[in-house]
Amino acid sequence: MDGSNETAQALWKYLRRYLTVYLPKLRGLSPRTVESYRQSIGMYCQFLKEACRLSFAKICFDDLTRDSVMNFIQSLRARGCSASTCNLRLSSLKSLLKYCADEDIGLTSVYQAVKQVPLMKVNRVPVAHMSQTAIKALLAQPDATTAKGMRNRMMLILLYDTAVRIQELVDLRISDLQLQAKNPFILVTGKGGKTRSVPLMDKTVSHLREYLKRFHGQQRNATIEPLFYSVRSDAPHKLSTDAVAVMLKSYATMARTRCPEVPERVHPHLFRHTRAMDLYRAGMPLSYVAQFLGHVNVNTTEIYASADIEMLRKALEKADPAAAEEVALWKGEESLKRLCGL
Repeated sequence: MDGSNETAQALWKYLRRYLTVYLPKLRGLSPRTVESYRQSIGMYCQFLKEACRLSFAKICFDDLTRDSVMNFIQSLRARGCSASTCNLRLSSLKSLLKYCADEDIGLTSVYQAVKQVPLMKVNRVPVAHMSQTAIKALLAQPDATTAKGMRNRMMLILLYDTAVRIQELVDLRISDLQLQAKNPFILVTGKGGKTRSVPLMDKTVSHLREYLKRFHGQQRNATIEPLFYSVRSDAPHKLSTDAVAVMLKSYATMARTRCPEVPERVHPHLFRHTRAMDLYRAGMPLSYVAQFLGHVNVNTTEIYASADIEMLRKALEKADPAAAEEVALWKGEESLKRLCGL
């Protein structure tokens, strides 16, 4: 057996352990996160197969060079991938090679070479979010007099009020609702299987009680029965994230005819961004917003720490109340931006 075959076998052996043991069992990453790593590595292997005219079985550590990784990233950019996506793919490759180097010191040089490939600069842009007018317009679309409309409205209410991710929403069980507590809340299982408690507003609790009476009046198993479901073969089945996204897109199209403030592209995560921005605007510290969203690192939440024009105006008026009457200081948003050095 020649050396290239040996290194190829070693690569696939380490890759299998990395994806099936190291990531899910030792690091405890969720299946979705592991799948993201798998996709990144698979795309790189496909690139090597096409660029170097290699079969998968022939790819070995000698092919995992700094230049090949840089060419792979450039190919992603040429296909229209964003800088963030390219950085995600690159980080996955670096993580794999670090694991391999830890397993075999002889592979340290391979890891060190690829480690030198720099991440791309990601331009910070304001977080997309909706106005309160747009949120109200969307919530008004479901016909709550019908069973389906009532269910859909309840999902929209929870998406905003709790800022849960779409997967977290469809994963909710009846047992996750803690409506009898002094301060009602829901238990949300997020990324990596981490659970957090999210408080509920009184109005949301009232909507939930009505919803439960209609959809879970004859409750069978609160532990496994999904909170939101569709009936197939006379049994409740958990909704898919795609089904919720399609539903939301349809309501957004309807709402936009009466409310121009509804964005062209409305997706479930936009509710999460909107809720986080509203909480930040209301004065909630970023550390609290991070806990509310389930962010492990508060740095992730810093994307919301950007003041908009309305926040700047209020801050200026608070600092100098008399300035609120001096309308001549600025005329419109552009003048206000210049005043603030933006």
